Amino acid sequence: MKIAVLSRNAELYSTKRIVETAEARGHQVEVIDPTLCYMNINHNALSVHFRGQALDDIDAVIPRIGASITFYGSAVLRQFEMMGVYCLNESAAIGRARDKLNSLQLLARDGIGLPVTGFADKPGDIPDLIEMVGGAPLVIKLLEGTQGIGVVLAETRTAAESVIEAFMGLNANILVQEYIREANGADIRCFVVGNKVVAAMKRQAKPGEFRSNLHRGGTATKIKLSKAERQTAIKAARCMGLNVAGVDILRANQGPVVMEVNSSPGLEGIEGASEVDVTAAMIEYVEQEVLKHQAKMRSKQ
Repeated sequence: MKIAVLSRNAELYSTKRIVETAEARGHQVEVIDPTLCYMNINHNALSVHFRGQALDDIDAVIPRIGASITFYGSAVLRQFEMMGVYCLNESAAIGRARDKLNSLQLLARDGIGLPVTGFADKPGDIPDLIEMVGGAPLVIKLLEGTQGIGVVLAETRTAAESVIEAFMGLNANILVQEYIREANGADIRCFVVGNKVVAAMKRQAKPGEFRSNLHRGGTATKIKLSKAERQTAIKAARCMGLNVAGVDILRANQGPVVMEVNSSPGLEGIEGASEVDVTAAMIEYVEQEVLKHQAKMRSKQ
């Protein structure tokens, strides 16, 4: 099987692991920078070209599309979908997960536990917005933020009003969320493949910090999930339409609540902490699904 990994950097840990694991299982793998691809869009023959060659012999695409290139990367992925190539995560699903506001709305619609979340546009909405999420302390998040950047804990109402006003003054889109105090600066990353949580880790923020992101100095350890946590993670990934997802949840008094669903979850932290070969689970899933996909495509011809 020939697999294309859509990634801008072949030296990233996650990209290298995917390549190594797939090649060890006998597959041919090529890392393709989606920003260097260009597309022929017409009713006779859809195609994707890369460095002067048409990519017309790809059996499966594994997208590792960074947030900064979501629009163009999704366009390239969508072109492969239109060509009948199996894609591990589809473009529409990635788009849903990348839009934080839309993803929370979809999760709420499906009855999945969330921190109470508010969204507003005008400064006149601030007092009621703060009350809506239970008052201070509360968390303020930039919609476009990643890896903990643009996330602020406002411990008092005055601080919350000041931060919200500042963000709104910059025309920034923000979410205001209930602060889950009982989580104690920790969250859980559940790695979902298909309809199964294959690995999980607890991320703990460093002292004096409430953001547990590993990029911000958090630590990761193995953790055993409850049945409710597993079910929540699987349901959240399914809600987004993702076959592979990193679902971040908090242990709240009311049960597990979802913070975010990541469509390109990193592999280094989860494999190290959980001691699970997550990459092998991904490639095995691709192998199974490509056979089903190809049989389905043949039946349509």
